[in-house]
Amino acid sequence: MSRPLKDLLRTSDLSKADIELLLDTASKFAKKPLRAKKALAKKTVAIYMTKSSTRTRLASETAVAHLGGSPIFLRADDLQIGRGETISDTAKIISGFCSALIVRTFAQSDVDELGKHASIPVINALTDDDHPTQLLADWLTINERFGKDLKGRKFSYIGDGNNVASAWLIMGATMGEHVVVATPGGKWAPKASVVNQALEIAKRSGAQIEVTSDAKAAATGASAIYTDVWMSMGDSESDRAEKISALTPFAVTQELMKLTAKDSIFMHCLPAHRGEEVSAEVIDGEKSVVWRQAFHRRTTIQALLYHLTKGDLMGNK
Repeated sequence: MSRPLKDLLRTSDLSKADIELLLDTASKFAKKPLRAKKALAKKTVAIYMTKSSTRTRLASETAVAHLGGSPIFLRADDLQIGRGETISDTAKIISGFCSALIVRTFAQSDVDELGKHASIPVINALTDDDHPTQLLADWLTINERFGKDLKGRKFSYIGDGNNVASAWLIMGATMGEHVVVATPGGKWAPKASVVNQALEIAKRSGAQIEVTSDAKAAATGASAIYTDVWMSMGDSESDRAEKISALTPFAVTQELMKLTAKDSIFMHCLPAHRGEEVSAEVIDGEKSVVWRQAFHRRTTIQALLYHLTKGDLMGNK
């Protein structure tokens, strides 16, 4: 008998069935946040962040509280890990006190090691490589707008080939949908390993995966246009001028949105820089669903905590 999924370390850890279960539960939490208010009663959840946060911190602490638990927020300098204690020792200590660990940090390898040595569920709330909790919120927002039958629709990410672009490819491939990522070529494109992984998943799911450097082609007929900031935390400032120059043709403007489907939406994981990756008239316009995405950071993290601590997710075996 297969063991349940212990951690969510990468978007690719989740099967389509896992995602559907999580989104169904999150949708219920959206309507009734306290429907499982005793699930984590008298339990604690550690929230460890080495990157500053607005949405992830608020969503995580609120999710824990709505499940009846107590969130413990930790920065690197709050722990001995900041003075040289190993990640493996830290994972074991946190496991002795808490029922789950939510991590927002830079290196994917740090999250992987925490998952390896922790006996409690570890949730990747963002690394430089991936952003699975964001994509769950995004996909729930898409389902709310278009329903669960997405046949014939195209969902396009336009901009920097970063962690969100990578997660977009993997999530779309897992769900069997038509997803596009449009970025400049070269070092601002998504990692070839991620593209290849998405293509392999698509062979099984029936998804259509496209990676292009043509923003207009990606936008044409799309049901959703997604973008992210061009300079992420940890990006080298020495690359700023070159990167912004390369990405300027990929800015989401009203002209680009006019190429999309009539009922299209605009998506952004936030924070946003109006006048760079997106114009103010787009992000603040009637097609924008960015605030609903942000709201669902809480509902989906709540669903993750609920199901991972119960051992309900089976993962991709």
